[in-house]
Amino acid sequence: MNQEPNVLWRESAATLAERLAKRELSAREAVEAHLARIAAAEPALSAFITVAADAALARADALDAQPAPVGPLHGLPVAVKDLTDTAGIRTTYGSALYADHVPTSSDIALARIEAAGGIVIGKTNTPEFGFGAICRNRLYGPTRNPADPALTSGGSSGGSAAAVAVGMAPLAHGTDYGGSVRIPASFCGIASIRPTPGLIPAPGRALGWDTLATHGVLARDTADCALLLSAMAGGDLRDPTSLFGDRDDGSETRLGATADFGFATVSQAVRERFAEAVERLERAAGPVARRHPDCGDAMATFRTLRAAQTRHAFGPMLAKHGEALTDTIRWNIEAGAGITADAYLEAQAARTALYRRFVALFEEIDVLAAPACGVLPWPNEDGEVTVIDGRPVETILDYIGVTAVVTLIGFPVLTLPVGGSDGGDGLPFGIQLIARPGEERRLIRLGRMLEREAGFTHRWAAGWAP
Repeated sequence: MNQEPNVLWRESAATLAERLAKRELSAREAVEAHLARIAAAEPALSAFITVAADAALARADALDAQPAPVGPLHGLPVAVKDLTDTAGIRTTYGSALYADHVPTSSDIALARIEAAGGIVIGKTNTPEFGFGAICRNRLYGPTRNPADPALTSGGSSGGSAAAVAVGMAPLAHGTDYGGSVRIPASFCGIASIRPTPGLIPAPGRALGWDTLATHGVLARDTADCALLLSAMAGGDLRDPTSLFGDRDDGSETRLGATADFGFATVSQAVRERFAEAVERLERAAGPVARRHPDCGDAMATFRTLRAAQTRHAFGPMLAKHGEALTDTIRWNIEAGAGITADAYLEAQAARTALYRRFVALFEEIDVLAAPACGVLPWPNEDGEVTVIDGRPVETILDYIGVTAVVTLIGFPVLTLPVGGSDGGDGLPFGIQLIARPGEERRLIRLGRMLEREAGFTHRWAAGWAP
């Protein structure tokens, strides 16, 4: 594609933030540059359900009128996943049932982004209510992968990942239940952080002690992820799981690695790419112990908890709207039918035991590396993953085993791209770096070193480079 005269969109968020703070660049200029990039790239990728151009420019002008920067994100455009409420901007949750829904208040995570000076430039595509491997719904999509438009960008924060990967926004918000920021980051060749549950509070959720889902961040490098995370993080007493800070004692980081946690379905192509990544990790950061705890019951535990909670949250909607919902959301709701209280509590007990086995492992290591998905990106037209390496899978969730297990234990995860779109088989690939709860700073320190020493960095996909 042709290069635009104004290529501010290629700059990192940290660089833009510095220029904006010094008033070398106006917020309007930053927004206009990214809106131009959206206009050029969006027809090919379908990353945004709503582009909030007028609201973003009005917000930029208001910030430019301020006598001093209002916060660390002052004037930075931010793409927001369309599962999350934004006051005055259409929020559809990827569902035709909410095609015209405009919230009157913002989710706390988004309110904090704006309080820090961020500008919501648009709402990114997601499968209906976030359920699905393809960012496609009855309103929009599918969102296409910048490395190959025939392939998926990953679910369910694929719109955010694609937008960041090609410069439509320097920063993006996402949400992660079973891998929904990690898998799209891997598929689109960018970085992401799924933080410790509670670091970004969610005081409005119906199940206050549920820690399976969390907000997350996506950017082209670790420093930019850290910038957005810092704006959203912080305690809120209305969230009973809320955390009030993170820690890093600065000590040397002991590394471990596992390709499959001993149970997950992982394709041969992913195993080969991961083995190469671990070799690079070892050269850059020192010895890597190949180990994992016993995770044999992890996938059954995840399926039970996910199905029961989905049924609880969306069962009434299925009864009321039925055929108006997509097949994927109906499958997810129906999977929870018949789960007893005993089965649910047994799954919670299994989750607790799994958590404690990971705690024991992390007495010997500080960070565990693993693939960010069990497969590489596949064609959008194929829909869900039903076959891996020629073998049928048991359910359409099997390919996320390597991310689902980390969701269960609630440890924070940094995802880094380890191979650009011009290497190997031509597809992006990312790894998870998993630390103890509350050790986001350790992950950020490690991530910045690996970007520098191991080359685990974003690369512009062919046809999208500045």
